[in-house]
Amino acid sequence: MNVLERVRTAFAAATPEGADSQAFALAVRPSQDAKFGDYQANGCMGIAKAAGKNPREVAQDVANRVQLEPLAGVPEIAGAGFINVRLHEAWVAKTLGDLLNDDHLGIVSPESPQTVVVDYSSPNVAKPMHVGHIRSTAIGECLARVFDALGHKVIRDNHLGDWGSQFGMILWGWKNHRDEAAYAAGPVSELARLYRLAQSIIKPGEFLHDEKYEKVFELRKAGKVDDADKLFQKLKSDPSETWEQVEAIVAEGRRIANEARAETAKLHSGDGETRRLWEQFMPYCLKALEAIYDRLGVRFDHQLGESFYDPMLADVVKDLRVKGLAVESEGATVVFTESTKAPVLVQKRDGAFNYTTTDLATIKYRANEWRPDLLLYVVDHRQGDHFKGLFEVARKWGFDNVEMEHVAFGTVLGKDKKPYKTRDGDVVGLESLLDEAVAQARSVVDENSPDLDKQARANVAEIVGIGAIKYADLSQNRMSDYVFDTKKMTATNGNTGAYHQYAYARIQSIFRKGNVDIAALRASRPVITLATPVERALGVALLRLPECLAVVASELKPNLLTDYLFGLANTFSTFFDACPVLKAETEELRLSRLALADLTARTIRFGLNLLGIETADRM
Repeated sequence: MNVLERVRTAFAAATPEGADSQAFALAVRPSQDAKFGDYQANGCMGIAKAAGKNPREVAQDVANRVQLEPLAGVPEIAGAGFINVRLHEAWVAKTLGDLLNDDHLGIVSPESPQTVVVDYSSPNVAKPMHVGHIRSTAIGECLARVFDALGHKVIRDNHLGDWGSQFGMILWGWKNHRDEAAYAAGPVSELARLYRLAQSIIKPGEFLHDEKYEKVFELRKAGKVDDADKLFQKLKSDPSETWEQVEAIVAEGRRIANEARAETAKLHSGDGETRRLWEQFMPYCLKALEAIYDRLGVRFDHQLGESFYDPMLADVVKDLRVKGLAVESEGATVVFTESTKAPVLVQKRDGAFNYTTTDLATIKYRANEWRPDLLLYVVDHRQGDHFKGLFEVARKWGFDNVEMEHVAFGTVLGKDKKPYKTRDGDVVGLESLLDEAVAQARSVVDENSPDLDKQARANVAEIVGIGAIKYADLSQNRMSDYVFDTKKMTATNGNTGAYHQYAYARIQSIFRKGNVDIAALRASRPVITLATPVERALGVALLRLPECLAVVASELKPNLLTDYLFGLANTFSTFFDACPVLKAETEELRLSRLALADLTARTIRFGLNLLGIETADRM
């Protein structure tokens, strides 16, 4: 049961005449301070000002007419026209009793569920996953789980990069620099080495020797050789470096880039040898990805890569042309849009297609095959302009009945507040990060549970370490950058995954210490008593899970769920310190507090599961 929605519905029915009932209802929010009740309606001031009335009189009129029973009685008027709603303790207690045997913890499926496609993770299969992939993977998996928990049909699709330029680089590397023995010992490691090798040669050519000498090239091209030489002498960091060496590096990079592009073109054109190598490499690449996903507890319904859509691309451009959307511009095929400064490119001058073409084919396929109501693309914020153009073209093309959202996110930073990289400048591999977090978690588990055997501690460390990385990511506003610090992530105090796992394990220890049969406790449905403010506060917090998830789905922000869980865990800690559970004054009170503890543990476990985080009964 979404309590906030029920309160809003009641206020919508009592909206003052002439006002917008939806806006008035949305102005009802959870109170920030318990002294102002549980919910507060803030819409009367604006309505009164527009109508030239006294806001307290408007608020009193609404309070007299709003029907909140059995949840709450007549609201209170406060300040300049705020309306405070306080839930009945008896209703809260009864509803909590109903939740004891409710596996969904009060979440009710909608009458008309949506079909939601979540496009996330989407690595290039020819390269090991790196630190940047944790954001898309964790956020996407969390949103998929939240929509699923709310009763919607969710389709998880991992749009793999299995057909692009990175494969051209690997194919070039394989044909020119492969190490057969290294490939036999570790295929993915050798393919990754070949990719890095090709990239290390190509990059100086594409970026004019790390862009440092771009101006020198421009001056030379303009015939200003003396000015170019003076600037080169000023810019170069190695006194022995000559301009001829720079030109040779750039020329070599451009030559290899062209050869790699030719390999990509041969792959796309169906060249027999190139396609055979691609088919040989793919299983190894996919197996390496699956190992990471298994460790992260991530699953997909589909993994349709770029190669799947390649046969559809020519028809996409043809149809865009037929409908008058795509036109020729400087030899290329583009669609002019209002949302982007430059036109959206769908076919290059040489006839090659690009990411936008593939993404349009993907939208068409998903719309026709899965009939989604909502498409979510969990992709880094730097792709914002791409998605603006893509969505506009897709809507013009005829897919305007599908809601499309770019779920953007920020960057993972090192302790130097720069994008997290190794000492050698490479992007940090995801697997090494997971190992680092698990090792750090192991020290925490060893300190807290020395009585556990070695294997049990290793298992718990894996749960805590992986959970710590996910929680640290998801607890940020997704648009924010954050610093990757495994020591802070695995701390058992503060807003961390380890803190919540510790809170859950702490409640389980109460049940072990008291020899409590949880199944029997739930079946007996003890009367829940909210005799003290802290018990009441915990009870109300437990009822807010459904409304929290509704807001997470609406705003596509997992950090709202972590905020809720952190607040719940802190409220339980206050309750536990103030209210003896196993040594309660009476048996009735003991059972009531055990029930509250059980509901708290289940809610924490349920919430962490939605974040993709496991729990352990001991930590």
